[in-house]
Amino acid sequence: MSREHQMMASLADLGMAVTLHEHEAVYTVEESAVLHAEIAGDHTKNLFLKDAGGAFWLVTAPHDKRVDLKALPALIGSKKLSFGKAEDMEQLLGVTPGSVTPLAAFNDQEAKVRVVLDRTLALSGCINVHPLRNTATLSIAGPDLVKFLATHQHEVLVVDLPEPK
Repeated sequence: MSREHQMMASLADLGMAVTLHEHEAVYTVEESAVLHAEIAGDHTKNLFLKDAGGAFWLVTAPHDKRVDLKALPALIGSKKLSFGKAEDMEQLLGVTPGSVTPLAAFNDQEAKVRVVLDRTLALSGCINVHPLRNTATLSIAGPDLVKFLATHQHEVLVVDLPEPK
């Protein structure tokens, strides 16, 4: 059974209502804009980051929010942040660039990546994320996403992500 099927089975076992939307591959927020009219709910973007101390972070924000990477470390308790390498993403989260999703923490069984979620998404009745691949979108309630990740050893840090001034 693939990791995606295992993840979907775990979501079902937890009684979480999700909807899977199949579509053409999308690699960027700009490419996914066409889906926003077709799929209801809050759409997301994900940043795979590494701090100066070597810790990895996965930050999920509303698709249209700019995140101030200089202000973020003080908010989440990290050192200076930069974008992580694709190789590290694949090794730790089991996904490739363009498929990054908070659900990828399901693949990080050693909890080496800290997950950060914007508060508006954590409280949303419906957020849209990739289900470990960029050829589909999974709709899930924000509180269910937080609970799912906690069930799989990832306590989500919910914050009001800072925007550049």
